Amino acid sequence: MERYICIHAHFYQPPRENAWLEAVETQDSASPYHDWNERITAECYAPNGASRVLDPDGHIVEIVNNYARINFNFGPTLLSWLEAKMPEVYRSILTADRESQLRFFGHGSAIAQVYNHMILPLANTADKWTQIYWGKRDFESRFKRAPEGMWLAETAVDLESLDFLAKQGVKYTILAPSQAGKVRRLHGGGRWKDVSGAQIDPTRPYLQRLPEGRSIALFFYDGPVSRAVAFERLLDSGEKFADRLLSGFNETREWTQIMHIATDGESYGHHHKHGDMALAYALKHIEENNLAELANYGMFLAQNPPTMEVQIIERTAWSCSHGVERWNSDCGCSSGRVGWNQEWRGPLRQALDWLRDESGRRYEYAAKPLLCDPWNARNEYISVILDRSPQNIDKFFAENQAKELSTRERITALKLLELQRHAMLMYTSCGWFFDEISGLETVQVIEYAGRVLQLAEELFADSAELESGFLERLALAKSNVPEHKDGAEIYRKWVKPAVVGLKQIAAHYAIRSLVAAGPQDRQVYSYEVEPLEAHPLTSGRVGVSAGRVDVRSRITQECEELSYGVIHFGDHNINAGVRGFQSEESFQGLVQELSAAFNQADLPSAIRILDQHFQGTTYSLKSLVGDEQKRIINAILANAMKEAESSYRNVYEHHAQLLRFLADNNLPVPEALRTTAEYVITASLKEAFESNFVDLDQIRGLIRQSRQLQINLEQAGLAYDIANAITRLMQTLAQQPENTGLMHKIISVLKLFRELSFPVDLWRPQNIYYDMLRNVEPHFSDFDEEKGWVGSFRELGESLWLRVEQLALARMMPAAA
Repeated sequence: MERYICIHAHFYQPPRENAWLEAVETQDSASPYHDWNERITAECYAPNGASRVLDPDGHIVEIVNNYARINFNFGPTLLSWLEAKMPEVYRSILTADRESQLRFFGHGSAIAQVYNHMILPLANTADKWTQIYWGKRDFESRFKRAPEGMWLAETAVDLESLDFLAKQGVKYTILAPSQAGKVRRLHGGGRWKDVSGAQIDPTRPYLQRLPEGRSIALFFYDGPVSRAVAFERLLDSGEKFADRLLSGFNETREWTQIMHIATDGESYGHHHKHGDMALAYALKHIEENNLAELANYGMFLAQNPPTMEVQIIERTAWSCSHGVERWNSDCGCSSGRVGWNQEWRGPLRQALDWLRDESGRRYEYAAKPLLCDPWNARNEYISVILDRSPQNIDKFFAENQAKELSTRERITALKLLELQRHAMLMYTSCGWFFDEISGLETVQVIEYAGRVLQLAEELFADSAELESGFLERLALAKSNVPEHKDGAEIYRKWVKPAVVGLKQIAAHYAIRSLVAAGPQDRQVYSYEVEPLEAHPLTSGRVGVSAGRVDVRSRITQECEELSYGVIHFGDHNINAGVRGFQSEESFQGLVQELSAAFNQADLPSAIRILDQHFQGTTYSLKSLVGDEQKRIINAILANAMKEAESSYRNVYEHHAQLLRFLADNNLPVPEALRTTAEYVITASLKEAFESNFVDLDQIRGLIRQSRQLQINLEQAGLAYDIANAITRLMQTLAQQPENTGLMHKIISVLKLFRELSFPVDLWRPQNIYYDMLRNVEPHFSDFDEEKGWVGSFRELGESLWLRVEQLALARMMPAAA
């Protein structure tokens, strides 16, 4: 009896991009990483592309790409972020799919996902079609093939959605066992057997018949083992994981069995630390001991078509026992915050449905004169989302415009299509999943609604009715937190102030150009700024400037020439004004008046000049968008911090001998002096590790001082800095492999950090070494070992916790990411 094992991992994060900037902003809760995407990538997405198999002593004996041996999907919005921010990880995912096609007889392990994780049974028909179409097209553009399967958000299913999958060429999807209603033999018919509430046999595929003669294959994953992976710490042991997978087989079954599970992919490393390694070990253990054959769904389905048919239970999902009510009502499914309710879910969805329908009706009316078929054009707009180059936008309009469009009409069409994109993004499922409407994920979907309303204001004469109608309905969504009141208050408090337009970008550029030293980046997130003229005047920390810029949205192509004036009083005190460029005479008047006031050191007059020219509409440091505000504030604070650090150093150095005396004699150290010493030594270590040179003697001295004074070093931050320092040195070694002196230095750094007795992430240095072992070491291995290169290189590998001799045997295997 043939036995197959298939592990499906659903890798997904909700889109976290600011709706106006198209970029993820700093999320302090993810520290020391920039944001949660970056943190989860470090903990999960990257490790699974180069996962470690360890020997009993904890040394690495193999590095494998897990993605190549499992079935998986990545959310399109997450893949877009990975492509831009983590290209090595992105490449490891694409590489794995190509490798899996070789392993699994031409069937790739990657499958598609509905575009932005919308709960399809709660969507209207147009959105269902577009979500599937966009997910399929996004997949094809990345993986260069059609997807055989598609993941439905939360496995939420109805027959219309399945029919649309089949109509678009998708062969299968994956559901929870609780979503099966009735089964019977495919050939010969017979009576239906009710399996609702019971465990459907998960070891075979099933056929679901659909309208108009279509059908689709369904795989119902093994529920108990999937739950054990997600919630019962099964990933604590790779061997136990393998044994539990194998327990799903039954020798009494007469058919070829597939034991398969499905979980969030983040289980393998993020939710469960080193879960990727448990996965790698389990797969290796199963393969090497011939306990079962690894498969993906596409391969298994091709070899074992369904012999049973099924009738699903419609409007159900894997994470709600009440159908799909978790995304629609206070059904009782929640994260468990005592005393809170989720009555806000229904009014939130009703408000968004109203906004979708009202803006959709206006979209269709406004788009008809511009686009041949407004709704088909929305489907095809995915090609522009994937590639916003001018040439590709030209191609899109050539294929979809109702007539030759002027520049202004093109901008209008793009705004209409962006309105529709955000009208779908506002249904991202995470907005309803958790307990509170003021939570990060729910505010994000309200922010997308805010972008819909901003675009509507620019497009439709009756847009005020849209905002008032939306807020009236959103006010019915009551927060559990009294100060937040309701959804309308959350919109006014957090979403409305976040709205960005061309004038805000010009103000941002003006402030940054006066405060930040050096040439300015002309790209400001999803906007481009073309400086036309600038007249800055500075004296110490005080300055003024007047200028003209062209600001263009890379998303809608909208462009405007704007003039600005800005005053910097020193530190954080900044005033700026922006308006549409009116005339050369008016602009030169602004330049002359500001210059005269500055030269006379008359800053009050300069403020009045800004008020007069810009009619009281001014911007401040708070107007800086995205992460730039924090960067500029850090630049402004730099001098103050240098002064503070200098003061701390003076105090520490003046009292260093006294501190050592107290520590040596076990006498209490005053808290103020201990805090000073901790600050100075930690800052010095951070600076030493961030230096390109990495002075080992200096670092040893600082460590010695910290031990003498019994100082608790800030572990997380220093571990992050040490890992970056070792990575930097390894990257240099990869470029200069003959540099044995550098090799010895890295070995010394590795020995040194172990003396600190806290963990440092060596994942990237180990990958660099492994790549060198495959591609560089063979060129040196024929050299006389007495010259020292091979010996030093092997010593470096052992210092990085790699079993070099065993890894050397794997040189012909595919590279780690």
